[in-house]
Amino acid sequence: MQAIHSLNRRRVVQALALSLAVAGTSALAQSWPTRPISLIVPFAAGGTTDVLARALADKLSQSLGQPVVVESKPGAGATIGADFVAKAKPDGHTLLMGAVHHTIASSVYKKLPYDFSKDLAPITTVALVPNVLVVNASTPAKNVNELVTLLKASPGKLAYGSNGNGTAQHLIGTQFQNQTGTDVIHIPYKGSGPLSTDLLGGQIMMSFDTITPVLSHIKAGKLRALAVTTAKRSAALPDVPTLEEAGLRGFNIGTWFGVLAPAATPQDIVTRLNTEMVKVIQSPEFRGRMAEIGAEPIGDTSAQMAQQIASETEKFGKLVREAKVVID
Repeated sequence: MQAIHSLNRRRVVQALALSLAVAGTSALAQSWPTRPISLIVPFAAGGTTDVLARALADKLSQSLGQPVVVESKPGAGATIGADFVAKAKPDGHTLLMGAVHHTIASSVYKKLPYDFSKDLAPITTVALVPNVLVVNASTPAKNVNELVTLLKASPGKLAYGSNGNGTAQHLIGTQFQNQTGTDVIHIPYKGSGPLSTDLLGGQIMMSFDTITPVLSHIKAGKLRALAVTTAKRSAALPDVPTLEEAGLRGFNIGTWFGVLAPAATPQDIVTRLNTEMVKVIQSPEFRGRMAEIGAEPIGDTSAQMAQQIASETEKFGKLVREAKVVID
């Protein structure tokens, strides 16, 4: 009988401890945020990641009652910024604007100082943006076939730019070369800003960047869009064919962007962040802004984003092995 009473006392103590822990976590979420939130962009200012981060931060600041400050930490194919957030204090005040590039980097880089699937907690996918093959307007090629002919006539002499080693643009460029039998020099940049500057200036001939940073230049006639890299055409460029339509079978790579927090961030804070961000993403103002830049707003659950990351890490791992893209 004494043993039964002792067991019951232990159960009561355990239940009380659990209740206190839950209450403490809820209180933490209610009092959070207590200071400005840093939203880390792992590329240089001016690119799609930066544009999306600022569109989200502007509205999120209002709903959370604290400034959401966008900070750029570019370099190493977006892995420097990811590493910074992965090692930040998990209190909901430091977040990462991540992207598909991070699922690719997991396979491309031999050694990373963090594990993207374990050290960061997904919050929500903000938007999906198609990539587009563009050339400088002075380039004589008017379509993909003409471009391939031009590249084959000068193997190893012409260049394309990307947002860095191990990014989606790098992998798209590699796959493009493999499928067309061309040899193009790869020039990595720290973001779309400096990449677009060199592309417009003629220092490089082509890129596979997302639509957002190049759309205005395409409309102005300074760049020529030859194809989008996704399975279907973009609503922002309805007259531009897909690479598959241009003869490259099975080509389907786009770029998603989403927010993540350090892995040990309390679940209540992650849940509140998801709720507030989805409200912003689904608002007419945000959706209108996305239409302007050629982006498709998403706003999914943390679990759905985690599933997408796992699926794409496996998918791109296979592509990386087939393309033999490895970075020390």
